[in-house]
Amino acid sequence: MDVQYINPFLEGTINVLKTMAFVEPRVGKPFIKKDHRARGDISGIIGLTGVVNGSLALSFSEGCITRIVSNMLGEEITAMNGDIQDAVGEITNMVSGAARKKLEAMGISLQGAIPTVVTGKDHSICHVMAGPSIVIPFETDAGPFAVDVCMGENK
Repeated sequence: MDVQYINPFLEGTINVLKTMAFVEPRVGKPFIKKDHRARGDISGIIGLTGVVNGSLALSFSEGCITRIVSNMLGEEITAMNGDIQDAVGEITNMVSGAARKKLEAMGISLQGAIPTVVTGKDHSICHVMAGPSIVIPFETDAGPFAVDVCMGENK
């Protein structure tokens, strides 16, 4: 997977969380994911098609996402609920849109599908492309989350 595909997703994630949820995410060391295990309690997953195909998953710990959604809604959310699920889908959509805009400026045109949200401890993420994905872990004051990207050239 070409590294040029990763940075727009990282920049989009940081920008969306800073502007929409007033959260300052700190990026960790990227790694190649060789299994399907999610790195959080709830994940938003969106398929991407165009010049390249792939998918993006954002996986949040419960503490992290409840803080993000509390900040976005301006009210204290203390447990996973429908608002959390809706927000994860919307955050995934916003990050995908921000990344696709940056990729478009690089000559890489992509369309995004409708996000899917999966919840539960130890849930799985299966990307549309075969092969490994790149996971970029993040830390926030309220807990961790991860950006999981799998992109590949159309053959």
